[in-house]
Amino acid sequence: MQLQASGGGLVQPGGSLRLSCAASGSIFSINNMGWYRQVPGKQRELVARVTNSGSTIYADSVKGRFTISRDNAKNTVYLQMNSLKPEDTAVYYCNAAVRRLAAPFRPPDDYWGQGTQVTVPA
Repeated sequence: MQLQASGGGLVQPGGSLRLSCAASGSIFSINNMGWYRQVPGKQRELVARVTNSGSTIYADSVKGRFTISRDNAKNTVYLQMNSLKPEDTAVYYCNAAVRRLAAPFRPPDDYWGQGTQVTVPA
């Protein structure tokens, strides 16, 4: 099982980026999927999370600017980031709670993507 994230980059303040993260492997089901971010010297923080039924939560700092969505048929989660600010600069990690085919009735395990850098210069 792996999560492959993509879509990071350098963008000017006020610009937009779209992150994608696809889960692959022997997947039975995926519960929550989410995006976290981390800057050097700080703890990883939740940016947004979406349940398998589509309910979402956002960090206060990104409400109204970021939108999380998922395509269950593709096992993919997206993060549309608009009106980007320098304080959004971080490495963004995707996360998924996955039940594997080999153990469909166990509690889901957490998996992390490799991280993708988002840079918004001041």
